[in-house]
Amino acid sequence: MKKLVLDQVHQDLGGKMVDFAGYNMPVQYEGLNAEHLHVRSKVGVFDVSHMGEFFVSGEGALDFLQKTTSNDVAKLSPGKIQYSCMPNDKGGIVDDLLVYCLGENDYLLVVNASNIDKDFAWLDQHRPNTVTLDNQSEAWSLFAVQGPRAVQALQSLTDINLAEMTYYTFERGAFAGAEEVIVSATGYTGAGGFEIYVKNEDAAAVWKAIFEAGAAEDIRPIGLGARDTLRLEKGFCLYGNDIDDTTSPLEAGLGWITKFNKDFINSENLKKQKEEGISRRLNGFMMLDRGIPRHGYRILNAEGEEIGVVTSGTQSPSLGKAIGLGYIAKGYNAEGTEIFIEVRNKQLKAVVTKPPFVK
Repeated sequence: MKKLVLDQVHQDLGGKMVDFAGYNMPVQYEGLNAEHLHVRSKVGVFDVSHMGEFFVSGEGALDFLQKTTSNDVAKLSPGKIQYSCMPNDKGGIVDDLLVYCLGENDYLLVVNASNIDKDFAWLDQHRPNTVTLDNQSEAWSLFAVQGPRAVQALQSLTDINLAEMTYYTFERGAFAGAEEVIVSATGYTGAGGFEIYVKNEDAAAVWKAIFEAGAAEDIRPIGLGARDTLRLEKGFCLYGNDIDDTTSPLEAGLGWITKFNKDFINSENLKKQKEEGISRRLNGFMMLDRGIPRHGYRILNAEGEEIGVVTSGTQSPSLGKAIGLGYIAKGYNAEGTEIFIEVRNKQLKAVVTKPPFVK
């Protein structure tokens, strides 16, 4: 199992460590609910250094990414970021990712930890000789500082004007004494904040500085458990649960990042799917009966017939209600439709609800 650079730091903080995507990761410190609500109301820090970083450069890098990702990379300019996915040639998704425009024909791709090797092999397979694909995942650490007090917690550490940074933009500069840090106005919690990319040799000092600077804002370490409940309250997809090699981006509700004004891998088939219509779609739902929906649970209609499957589910700490995502057959996925989740052989009532669950 791989270890984060700050593995011992997390253990010293009382982090409960688990295997996630082949990494020893802190799942919680003081408890999932407390950590979740702290991020929603104040500010917390996730060590997500397991994420993958690929640097793409050279003549034709833009065309290469246009071919291998679904969103329109040509719309990016230096300092801008794009959420996208890499379609496979069978109608599914290799991975979802962030595309950072560093400069002309110069990009950073941030991919899911569990897919680093698969993604690199897929991209390398389609890479022209003029393009360099550099996997630097082992060289970088990544801290997600999330919550409404993130600006106040971090501003003293950098000359970058954090309050003026807009969502899905980034700047490179000095941060907490480290040089060439990437400060990104992104995150997967829907609570606002930043993601801080630092070289491994600077990770310990930057982590320490973040907690010293944010002490007045009651900054706290947050585990993967709360990261999952926070993203689910916003209806954000998790690769391996809600999307995978068999799910189409259109079925997953990712039509907004699937741009048919260009040719990309499998675009013709996806365009045909859009024109003909999809038979199922990833939808949100909220439980009406008591019970927690889990990945793989069956979704039924009133007659007890299977109409779908749960992909993610949890008890929402913000709402005090159970929520979930799942693929539901056409005809049953309109907002407000009553459905049933099969939980331990019981049919529990739920209602189709359009995310985000927490506005």
